[in-house]
Amino acid sequence: MAVSALTAAAPVAAGDLRRRVWLVQVGFGGLAVLACLTAPLVGSTAINFRQVFDPTIPFAENVDAQIFFILRLPRAIAGALVGASLAAAGVVLQAMLRNPLATPFTLGVSAGASLGAMLAITLGLPLGVLGVLGGPVASLVGALGAMAIVYFLATMRRQGLSTNVLLLAGVTLNSLFSAIILFVQFMADPLQTFQAVRWVMGNLDVGSYSPILAAIPLMGIGFVAFARLPRALNLLTLGADSAAARGVDVLRTQRMAFLSASLVTGAAVALGGPIGFIGIIIPHLVRLLVGADHRLVLPASAGLGAAFLVMCDVAARTLLSPMELPVGIITAMLGGPFFLWLLVRSR
Repeated sequence: MAVSALTAAAPVAAGDLRRRVWLVQVGFGGLAVLACLTAPLVGSTAINFRQVFDPTIPFAENVDAQIFFILRLPRAIAGALVGASLAAAGVVLQAMLRNPLATPFTLGVSAGASLGAMLAITLGLPLGVLGVLGGPVASLVGALGAMAIVYFLATMRRQGLSTNVLLLAGVTLNSLFSAIILFVQFMADPLQTFQAVRWVMGNLDVGSYSPILAAIPLMGIGFVAFARLPRALNLLTLGADSAAARGVDVLRTQRMAFLSASLVTGAAVALGGPIGFIGIIIPHLVRLLVGADHRLVLPASAGLGAAFLVMCDVAARTLLSPMELPVGIITAMLGGPFFLWLLVRSR
């Protein structure tokens, strides 16, 4: 499907573009930081922001500071990282595949991560790195394995990277891994099944800063690659032949886009679980706000995606307080109607 919404941006003056990029980065980045700072203040237990940073109260005796820094701030940071990663990956994949309905989970990476986590929970695998045990590590391994399979299939029969085969292989892997996940759930005991199902719903209660520190290097590598892609993505949305005629190394761009988006998605899913719809809601909202130029869309999507998921997590913690909803339920309730609206609008 051609991407009607992803057209190349009209030429603008270099100074005007730099100013717009700077404003977008500061504006949407500031929104993400504001969300991370305010989200820990909201919850079933009220805390005083001034007392949180009161140097006269020892940390061991400062209950407000403990709630802020130990219980709530890690999950706000995790939500910001996961939201930014999934939104930016959605932008890149929609441009690479020239499909406005593509998401970070289209290519089977999320299903591979879910299968890895499911096996870790069911079998009690003793995997660990940097203090992160079991599920997150196995999830990342599953995501990387799915990425390798899809990439091999997309490059097996021709010189280059077939986006059509890439898409078909991803959809097929999604179905296959989903069937295996159901089989594993059927064979597991009820407690393990409950834990696995809760993880699949998405959960940002990371418990400490260790999972965040483990995910940051992989996300950082992906975002460094993203920073090199915007101009090529602008041209790639016109078609591979048009992009090549304008000097874009199409194969290199496709490889970089696929590998970086898959790597970032795998790290995000390992950190927060398969939280859906972020990668389709945010990019389209951002294009309505700033236009289709990927030099603006990528940073804006990362910032808005971070703020959006943090706010969704606040809603998940407070709507049925003291019970917490999985954050994936909130994003699905918002994303499902948006996806249907997008289908109608595309038609």
